[in-house]
Amino acid sequence: MRTSCGSFTIRLDTERQPKTTASFKALAASGFYDGLTFHRIVPGTVVQGGDPLGTGTGDAGYSVQETTPADAAYTRGTVAMAKSSVDPPGTSSSQFFVVTAPDGGYPPDYAIVGEVTKGMDVVDAIDAQNSGGDAPPVQPVVITRATAKKG
Repeated sequence: MRTSCGSFTIRLDTERQPKTTASFKALAASGFYDGLTFHRIVPGTVVQGGDPLGTGTGDAGYSVQETTPADAAYTRGTVAMAKSSVDPPGTSSSQFFVVTAPDGGYPPDYAIVGEVTKGMDVVDAIDAQNSGGDAPPVQPVVITRATAKKG
């Protein structure tokens, strides 16, 4: 994933969450994420993007429902799909977040897509753009290109 702060690589976990990762890959391959922003930063906890509206309320026009394993752990570098508080556990559409804390402390309600394997310093640079509290970044952080590759 290329951003205005640099690039990072996500290794997808296609075995544990196959429907969710297939959707994420399809959105990336179609160019859906290109030009979208990281619209939410909770300093030292998560950075969140993938909302076409940039407000935290947009989606891809569809959702995926998949049971998240009970032992799901949201540790630093985990990439998971965001959902609204009224959506059942495991629901996802286009919004995703990257955990920047050592342990996000989340219940297994969020479908895990994978983990950042390269460029966590870039994710930290995105996190550093926070404006204080749970808010948009001071300067927009744009996803310039999201791609999905085999292997």
